[in-house]
Amino acid sequence: MSMLDLNPPRSDSSDIQPAAPRQTTLLPRITVVTPSLNQGAYIETAIRSVLSQGYDNLEYIILDGGSTDGSVEIIRRYESQLTYWDSKPDNGPAEAINRGLARATGDILAWLNADDVYLPGALHTAATALAERPDVALVYGEGWYIDEAGARIEPCRFVRRQFKRHYLVNKDPILQPAAFWRRALWEQTGPLDTSLRWVFDWEWFIRAHTNGRFLYLPRDLAYYRVQPAALTRTGGLARQLEHGRVTRRYGAWWHPNHVVQQTRRLDAAGRRLTDRWPRLPAAVVRLPFAMPRHLAEWLLHGMYMR
Repeated sequence: MSMLDLNPPRSDSSDIQPAAPRQTTLLPRITVVTPSLNQGAYIETAIRSVLSQGYDNLEYIILDGGSTDGSVEIIRRYESQLTYWDSKPDNGPAEAINRGLARATGDILAWLNADDVYLPGALHTAATALAERPDVALVYGEGWYIDEAGARIEPCRFVRRQFKRHYLVNKDPILQPAAFWRRALWEQTGPLDTSLRWVFDWEWFIRAHTNGRFLYLPRDLAYYRVQPAALTRTGGLARQLEHGRVTRRYGAWWHPNHVVQQTRRLDAAGRRLTDRWPRLPAAVVRLPFAMPRHLAEWLLHGMYMR
């Protein structure tokens, strides 16, 4: 297990409050689901970050996709503190999260991937904010990127305090492990789209945004781990095109994210066409396929998903 420091440096946007006193009868129930597959190097840190919150009215569910790397043995060490867990093959994290939240009895819902981490006070902060603002359906905070060893890299600067729908369908301004929402929002919006492999969280936020108010919390609530097997680090062009499909579904063909991803599709087609050609002829033929991508990325810098 990584000896991860769960106390971030203090800054204007990371004023973490200490865990509130244990008052079980006054706390809304929070359900946290952790999906996992072969994340044995990180899952114990994730589990401990949930259980160490000091939040008594917690329902914690872990759904493992049939790991073979020792993850199950780690989960078993904590099973007395879990509400439910199992390990069996599934069709990916979106399906596992849907299955977990279908079992949930919490008033507030969230999921924490097995390689991410909650910071101290995250659950109390979310519960307090939602209790104080009955007009709000979802709260989200700040966080930090961490590396494989758990060392902080930099703040997650993509998080936005405020955004309009046009921005939301082009880029994801919400740090998923730092987001918590009411059960009613989940029920009204529906489950995650399991046809999506990489951006099911962002797509759900887009749908949920039409059903309830989101509130930014200027506090660090989570660590987001950067590691080779993380979904955001895999997929290449297929992941980028999935970004574009979601934008087209909720935005329009001319939205920046869709435009850039389609020019990337064109560039990839040129590369496939000339894959076995000699270098010079291939470079000449690829140029008209590649130029739209370079132009779009330059003109629309900062306006699309990477």
